[in-house]
Amino acid sequence: MFDEEAPTGLEAIVAAAARCRLCRDQPLKAPLPHEPRPIFRISAEAPVVIASQAPGHRAHVSGVPFDDPSGVRLRDWMGLTPARFYDASRVAIVPMGFCFPGHDAQKGDLPPRPECRLAWHDRIFAALPRVELILVIGLYAMRYHLPRLGVPVPATAGMTDLVAGWRRFADTRPRLIPLPHPSWRNSAWLARNPWFAEELLPTLRSEVARLTA
Repeated sequence: MFDEEAPTGLEAIVAAAARCRLCRDQPLKAPLPHEPRPIFRISAEAPVVIASQAPGHRAHVSGVPFDDPSGVRLRDWMGLTPARFYDASRVAIVPMGFCFPGHDAQKGDLPPRPECRLAWHDRIFAALPRVELILVIGLYAMRYHLPRLGVPVPATAGMTDLVAGWRRFADTRPRLIPLPHPSWRNSAWLARNPWFAEELLPTLRSEVARLTA
């Protein structure tokens, strides 16, 4: 059901993805509980990609990815102003799920919808030849991107294990830097893992500055 429309050029892929309704009209599980609103930023010129989880509710309302405190923290991690962060020719934003997935019973965000990855991700990343750095945010994105670039991910590997092993991915092409989600819910994780700010963030900011200058 994911092959009805199989565009190959990036502009055609992006236009088709922006109209996507698979999670509502042809879902693999319970349908999306609201109207789809795919949210991403994609340009063939971008050297950096943020491979995130899925838009939150505020992004769903505004149509702007990372339009929330998580975005403030992520921009700080990257050392970017909002203007540079939202310049798609510098930074592409390609979440694992393009639409806000809804809330669970505890008011947390549900996991990214699986339809997006199956329908769009292989096509999109095959059409982004200039990408040099992918910031892989969260376990769902890690389990897609690391194997795609030849890095096996043990079934038992958790987010902390993969982020702590970030130096292992320095030789992938594009380079991968795994990150926890910048949600303020992860503030306790950041406090327990001071190496993240002391060791990983300086490398992240240096790479982002080099590529987005």
